[in-house]
Amino acid sequence: MSATATPIGHQDRYEALDLLRGIAVLGILVMNIQAFAMPMAAYFNPTALGDRGPIDFYVWALSHLFFDQKFMTIFSWLFGAGIVLMTSRAAERGVVKPAAFHYRRMLALLVFGLIHAYLIWDGDILVLYAICGALVFPLRKLRPLVLLGLGLLLLAIGSSLMIWAAFALPQGYADTTDGAQALQAFQEFWAPTAEQLQREIAAYQGGWLAQMPERVNGSLEFHLSIMWWWGIWRAGGNMLIGMALVKWRVVTAELQQNFYRDLAVIGFGFGLPLIAGGVASMSAHDWETFYSFFIAGQFNYWASLLVASGWVGFTISLWHVGFAKGLSARLIAVGRTAFSCYILTSLICTFIFYGHGLGFYMHVSRPGQLGVTLGVWITLLIGAPLWLERF
Repeated sequence: MSATATPIGHQDRYEALDLLRGIAVLGILVMNIQAFAMPMAAYFNPTALGDRGPIDFYVWALSHLFFDQKFMTIFSWLFGAGIVLMTSRAAERGVVKPAAFHYRRMLALLVFGLIHAYLIWDGDILVLYAICGALVFPLRKLRPLVLLGLGLLLLAIGSSLMIWAAFALPQGYADTTDGAQALQAFQEFWAPTAEQLQREIAAYQGGWLAQMPERVNGSLEFHLSIMWWWGIWRAGGNMLIGMALVKWRVVTAELQQNFYRDLAVIGFGFGLPLIAGGVASMSAHDWETFYSFFIAGQFNYWASLLVASGWVGFTISLWHVGFAKGLSARLIAVGRTAFSCYILTSLICTFIFYGHGLGFYMHVSRPGQLGVTLGVWITLLIGAPLWLERF
């Protein structure tokens, strides 16, 4: 890196990581709340539930611009950074086999992820992270530039698979019975039929057992299909990039303040217009299924890395100058308890929206969902520091 390093204490490095992790935990909910509150198709396609008015669309568009894939990207970077730091700390503490230590952690994460996915919420990301964390671990000692190159290569493979699917699926699979069914299933994923919507709404407005078929089907679809042609490349690639970023001391806030300021300006300045162009392209093509998801989606797929960089630069810039120290301390506490906060978020949101709780599924508009998001944020920002004071 060309930026000069600035002196920073050992503890401050970990506080910077926890701060970014706390921001990521909160930011992810802006998108996830849509998957808690209404059918998953609406998460990707703002027209999936019909015309819900301009305010609803603008909320989706702003969420897509600033949040969609950005905080998953940051979290993946930090996960990769954490692999490097935790294994090095384990070695410093005299742990003879850091690899065994790491793989035990990944196994535990996998078990918790499976429980979360099949019993609580099918939008789980822990299973993907556990598998990617196991796969990228042997590469952690490579030089930063090599890690960056490999990370971008994995991202490029995922991108190429999506572009290939946009052309190959409609042309090559429509002539067979199974292929036609697969095409119809994907089209219904993007734009569900009234019957599909009613089935999903009835399930999640019902009790916990009534939700199980939809939750299990959604989790199986992700674990057996989507994770392998999209998730592994996306999360794994970003974890490798995160390993490079921690070795370059970017995510530990050790570079000069002007570096983070410039990172924010460049990240937001170039990334947001590209993503807006993707949304405009989807609209120009009338939200056609394969073009919108696979081709126009590439704008956000790649530009989300820029906007995520912008968030990192913006956050650390404010932290460097001591802005909102009280809020920063609470965000650090959320980052330090990220796993617990993630699971707690799912428990709170499924209770609010699903039938075993308050049953507000499909009864809260996107603007209202932002209000719920703010309430969950406040709960975590208050609860995490109290938890750390006691434990």
